Amino acid sequence: MKQRDKMKNITGFFLCVVVAVSLVAVTKASNVFKVGDTSGWRQPEDNTTEIYNQWAAEKRFLVGDSLVFEYKAEDSVLVVNKSGYYHCNTTKPISTFNNGKTMIKLDNPGPIYFISGALDHCKNGQRLIINVMTLHPPTPPSPPSIAVPPAQSFPSDAPAPSPNNSGVSSIGTTIQQVLLLVAVGILGLSAT
Repeated sequence: MKQRDKMKNITGFFLCVVVAVSLVAVTKASNVFKVGDTSGWRQPEDNTTEIYNQWAAEKRFLVGDSLVFEYKAEDSVLVVNKSGYYHCNTTKPISTFNNGKTMIKLDNPGPIYFISGALDHCKNGQRLIINVMTLHPPTPPSPPSIAVPPAQSFPSDAPAPSPNNSGVSSIGTTIQQVLLLVAVGILGLSAT
């Protein structure tokens, strides 16, 4: 093999690695969620006491994400245990925040309970439970197999699979496809 060909192989290999690492880094980017969206952290109006848990049900919180609470000076955010949440107990919080704008990084998986420290706000619905999930690393792709086409094809009576109507591609699947392409590219480069 000529020196020039070896250099092309090495350059191609490193380019593939850089692309793969960049894609993995993008998937680990964290999100910042403003609690309550435009309403912020406030005492809910009558008949909307589940507003914060409904808000959380529409989100997917992962380790590394952050929550931002924006609230008035007379309010606060308390991180409490499960009992503190259900009984609106403000006497033994895990953490207390009262600066009007609080960012909390979600470092551990599992449920986290938040309540307002203002008098009666929790009992009136200003409380939130979120469930933080871990981001599982994608499974490595299988090495490409060499498929032998059938000698003769026969029409199938089986129905065609239904199309995926979600329109959303899984990031993990995309990474697996990229890694598979990188592996095929490396194998192709080493064969030349």
